[in-house]
Amino acid sequence: MMLVGVALPRPKEVSDDEIHDKVRLRLTSDAVVKGGGIDVDVKDGVVTLHGTVELEKQKTRAEKLAKKVSGVKKVNNELKVAPRTAAP
Repeated sequence: MMLVGVALPRPKEVSDDEIHDKVRLRLTSDAVVKGGGIDVDVKDGVVTLHGTVELEKQKTRAEKLAKKVSGVKKVNNELKVAPRTAAP
């Protein structure tokens, strides 16, 4: 019996710019994260989140959302949690 190799198409490489835009969109449209104070950097599919959020759950959720974006290889979550202080 002879097996014939089947060439499967390579998955399309997702650009860092596309990843950046998709991560930003997910963060800004999420009701928990609200994306405001989060900066997103992408290098070779590795997403780094910078900035400050008010709650730990926002930090965790931002990382989960970024990981779900197609093309993301890794997420470095450098977000800081700092509750907003009330103005006097």
